[in-house]
Amino acid sequence: MNGAEEAPQQRVKPDPPGYFEGESMTRRRAFTIAAQGLGGIAGAAIILPAVGFAVAPIFHRGKERWEAVGPVGDFVEDTYRQVVFTETEGIGDAGKTTAYVRKSSAELEEEPGKYVAVSNRCAHLGCPVRFVEAAGNFICPCHGGVYDFQGKRIGGPPVRPLDQFQTRVRNGQVELGPRYSVTSQLEPVRARDPGEFTGGIWEYLYPPRPSTFPAP
Repeated sequence: MNGAEEAPQQRVKPDPPGYFEGESMTRRRAFTIAAQGLGGIAGAAIILPAVGFAVAPIFHRGKERWEAVGPVGDFVEDTYRQVVFTETEGIGDAGKTTAYVRKSSAELEEEPGKYVAVSNRCAHLGCPVRFVEAAGNFICPCHGGVYDFQGKRIGGPPVRPLDQFQTRVRNGQVELGPRYSVTSQLEPVRARDPGEFTGGIWEYLYPPRPSTFPAP
């Protein structure tokens, strides 16, 4: 044709076996999708229980527990009494914790007729602090953390005041309940782990675990 190359002919792709006109999906495509779907179901059956087992404890919150620690007459305003009680049941001595308890003080502008229970867990790394009556302060022997009479941080590496426990009076007995954390102004918030700040933007940077009880 005068030296001109002939245009390549377009090869017509044959219809797959079993195809009929008007068919929207081939049997091979249908089998492929079905196999993928069965594979996804089988994978989910294996993965979802494992994920649920790992994640469920994060959202589990135990039953609210209260324990009597002594008659109201055992506690005064000007000093603390050390008590040991069970915070978590079912794990023996590991579930016990120490708190320092006193009656609320009008001089400190605390609500009258209430009781204050301060945790002995340092807000730095969780070491046990002790109340030094001569100084009127809580002191951590591990890294030199110092807290004032109300548990506010006044020195050392702790990042916030000492945690507290909810209190109530039943049948003449002072009872302690769930733990909670406080801000530098002693405003209650949900319990935080040691080393975590409270108040302001820190409420978002260190969100509480869903398993913790609401602050009082």
